[in-house]
Parts: sequence; C-alpha cells; structure tokens
Amino acid sequence: MPLIAERLDRISPSQTMAVHAKSRALKAAGHDVISLSAGEPDFDTPQNVKDAAIRAIQAGETKYTDVAGMPSLRDAVCAKFKRDSGIEYKREEVMISNGAKQIIYNAMVATCMPGDEAIIPSPCWVSYPDIVAVADGTPVLVPTEQNNGFKIRAEALEAAITPKTKWFMFNNPCNPTGAAYSAEDLKPICEVLMRHPHVWIFTDDIYEKLAYDGFKPATILEVEPRLKDRTLTVNGVSKAYAMTGWRIGYVGGPAHLIKAMDKLQSQSASSSSSVSQFAALEALNGPQDFIEVMRASYEERRNLVVSMLNQAPGIHCTTPEGAFYVFPSVQGCIGKTSRKGTKIVDDEAFVTALLEEEMVAAVHGAAFCYPGYMRISYATSMEQLKESMTRIQHFCQGLT
Repeated sequence: MPLIAERLDRISPSQTMAVHAKSRALKAAGHDVISLSAGEPDFDTPQNVKDAAIRAIQAGETKYTDVAGMPSLRDAVCAKFKRDSGIEYKREEVMISNGAKQIIYNAMVATCMPGDEAIIPSPCWVSYPDIVAVADGTPVLVPTEQNNGFKIRAEALEAAITPKTKWFMFNNPCNPTGAAYSAEDLKPICEVLMRHPHVWIFTDDIYEKLAYDGFKPATILEVEPRLKDRTLTVNGVSKAYAMTGWRIGYVGGPAHLIKAMDKLQSQSASSSSSVSQFAALEALNGPQDFIEVMRASYEERRNLVVSMLNQAPGIHCTTPEGAFYVFPSVQGCIGKTSRKGTKIVDDEAFVTALLEEEMVAAVHGAAFCYPGYMRISYATSMEQLKESMTRIQHFCQGLT
C-alpha cells in the first residue's frame, strides 16, 4: 500500500518558489545574482502597521481568534469593500485566512467534486490549476493573446463553459502578465456569466491597488451586482501594504459558502495569527498614503523594464496596466545557442541559461501555463533593474 496519496501526483511544487530558492543558493555560494522571480514587494511594511502589531503583543493579544477572523477585522474588510468597490457585505459574509492562497484552497476544497470544471484564463498564477486539481476539480485553461493585452475575450469564455463548469477563476490585475480589466472590459464578460447561472465566479483582486497611467481596475460586482449571490471577491494585505510574510488574506461572498469555508478552516489551519490580524486592521483603517508612494515607484520601474527589454534582440514586451510583473515573449530567442553553448530549446532553457550565464533569475512562461514567455518581477531597486536588464540584453545579443 503506497504511503503518499495519489492526489499529490496531480500537482507540482511551486515553480516560482523553486526558481527563487535556486537563485538564493547561487547567491549564498558567492555569485552576484539578481533575482527577478519573487512575487512580493521589496518595500518594508509601513511603520504604523508594525507599531500596531507591537502594541497587540504588548497588550497580550496573542490568543486564538474566531476561525473566520476577529470581528473588528471582518468589519474593516466590509468597510474596505464598500469604500473601494461599492460592494455591501455583512460580517457573516466575510472571513480571514492565512493569505489569499488559503482562501483559494478553502473555496475549491469546499465546493469541487470529481468532474467539476474551473475555467482559468492563461497565463495564470501557478497555484490556480494545482489547487483545483488537488480538490478533485478539472482546470480548464483558456489561452489569452498578447495582442489583446493577455485579456480573456468574452467569446472565448462563452465557448469554454460546459454543463460541468463550476467556477470561473479570474485575477485582476493578473499575475504573471500585469493585464488589468476596466469596468468596460468586464461588461461583456459579466454578460456571459449572467447567461450561465450555474457558473460561480472567483475574482482575485490582490493587486488592485497597483495600477498605472491612471488605469482603474474594476471588480466583477462593481460591474454586475446581480452576480453577488455566486461570487467570491478575494483580496489581502500582502501586495498593497507589503505584508507578504504576515499571511493575511480575506474574502467576501455568500454567507452559506463562507460558513462552509470556515468549517474547513476550523479543521485545518484554524484562525490566522492574532498579531497579524491586528496589523491588518491598522493597514485597512490607517493612513493609505504609503500605497501611492509604492505604486508610483513601481510605475517608474515598469517603464524602465519594458523599454530595456524591447531593446534586447528576440524579446517582445508589452506594457502591462498593473501588478509588478512583465511577461515578455522570448520566442525570438528559441532555437538559438548561447555564448557558452547552451541550446535554447524552449522558455525554460532560456531562463536556466540566463541564470547560469548572467546570474539573472526569472520564471519561464510554461510555469504559468503559457510557454514561450518569461515572467519578470520589477519589485526591486532601479539600480538592480538597470543592471539586470543590461545583462539580459547582453545575453540575447550573444545568441546565435
């Protein structure tokens, strides 16, 4: 009898984390590695948020909380949804988890049964398909196109829906492409969803505060409030407040589904860290000026990265509207050979050779279900970005 459950055969370890670990190992060995693989802000958590956590510790607020989160934090989440998106949620329609990833896991495990399908536009975050698969669901990838800004077309969504479709999983702005959807972009998508009442919507808005050139990402329920009874609206403090390690995500949705997810969480992770919850409470209720400082810095970095990548032979990079990633095509480099004799047979070979020969770590597009591309995070300093882009140009210039 095998020890390891067969369900684990359906998933792979996170490839973004694997690249990040390899780059750390090279750096520890003394190499001058620039990692552009991590999906987290390089900014420090705001001081007022750290101070709130310290006060909570000093006040002895170090015990279990409600599984669904502290009532005060759930109320703050309700206020945030109302303030930013005009969505009305009650406390019992909101829960707190150990990061947005746990919310995804809770939702899929609580709802998916064998044969259920989840439509996921690709490129997509690496964890979406694997979480669906481990929950006994079937991920259905719907490719987007670079010439449409990596945004799913309404007709492609319509064509992918079957009687087995349970979820439409949507990330706006998107990891890895940075593609973002305005209210106008979402109107035809919402019209499709209104025609298929058996399809639930999972909208991951974790990067909503990071958008550029005056672009305003919308969320599904802003555009079509009638979808509220079958939509989960997911967010967290990790990206907007540089709090990845605090592990706080939150979600609003129908009370009966939130209750089911709470039940599952009660027998898995239980409540999130009480100290982290107090920090998140301050993040949501306190001063918000930090976000604009960070956002403006990312916009400047994005512009530099897009410009310099497009000067590298064989690379084509579009300008994304949000998040802190670019997703350039490396197809013009595939089939060539590097200065050190490495054959670039695909996007994985490209990023492997880039790391080994130029000490720049990126993640290959196939990790995001979209071969021929790579993801670069510009959540690092301008100095490091200029140097890494110069190295990428040098690498591409040497391909023959």
